[in-house]
Amino acid sequence: MRKLILAAASIAALALVGPASAQSPIVIKFSHVVAPNTPKGLAAEKFKELAEKYTGGKVKVEVYPNSQLYKDKEELEALQLGAVQMLAPSNAKFGPIGVKEFEVFDLPYILPDLKTLRKVTDGPLGKRLLGLLDAKGMTGLAYWDNGFKMMSANKKLIAPADYKGMKFRIQSSKVLEAQFRTLGAIPQVMAFSEVYQALQTGVVDGQENTWSNIYTQKMHEVQKYITVTNHGYIGYIVVVNKKFWDGIPADIKPQLDKAMQEATAYGNGQSQKENDDALAEIKKTGKSEIIALTPEQDSAMRKALDPVYQDVAKRVGQPLIDEFLKETRGATN
Repeated sequence: MRKLILAAASIAALALVGPASAQSPIVIKFSHVVAPNTPKGLAAEKFKELAEKYTGGKVKVEVYPNSQLYKDKEELEALQLGAVQMLAPSNAKFGPIGVKEFEVFDLPYILPDLKTLRKVTDGPLGKRLLGLLDAKGMTGLAYWDNGFKMMSANKKLIAPADYKGMKFRIQSSKVLEAQFRTLGAIPQVMAFSEVYQALQTGVVDGQENTWSNIYTQKMHEVQKYITVTNHGYIGYIVVVNKKFWDGIPADIKPQLDKAMQEATAYGNGQSQKENDDALAEIKKTGKSEIIALTPEQDSAMRKALDPVYQDVAKRVGQPLIDEFLKETRGATN
């Protein structure tokens, strides 16, 4: 796969040089792993529309959804090598490439709502975290929302003990690994595009995701129960190849910044609606039973996952967790 990525990067580099480059539009290949009708998919399409409009066609954005080009594990390497120019990976994806600080977003129950999240992402802490990506050959442009995660399985998940011994698909994140191990479950890292089949065939017993991801990937068709936990947040960092971004002409960059800013506001505004609509559609199918936890059951889940904070402190750093909690205080611990 690395050879294929390198070959694609070479072709991409050749496309940016030569005498015709002054007249040719600048091409931004934007790759992502989810469906077009998800919060991320809609925001990517909005960025394409606005970038092309504001630059008067000097920039062309090609959006490749649903892992058409690269799966989860491959896309960041493809970006670093220049095979694609733009991605919006989930926060969890940056730990494996050495920016483990973003895994703080994966801590269970650390974010009570999207309003509190904005305090983090729009403030100094959010800006500082984006700056950590420079050293990895990428520039962080924006934070995009998906929403809050639910737990699904073919058995009812009500008490912490219900998770014991079950195999759960996770993104590649040490925090998510710790979360399921704390519950006595067996976490299995798997590409997003492979989850439906793994659930269908019993390779894994359950998974965690937002309503829009569950619905658009049809996971509700192969999971009998979905528990409303809102235990974790899925968000994305829009990143662009740093060398490519730094090379964009000064008269074009402001238009792209404007397009990204407006696409971010649009996508984040859509995220709650898309999740609400997806939940309504899932209920309509009747294929999954939606389980609401009582306050006591919710409290038991929170208490069971408390040890994850201590477990993860060694990895992401206690000062960062404390700084994050200072912004989100009142929701956890």
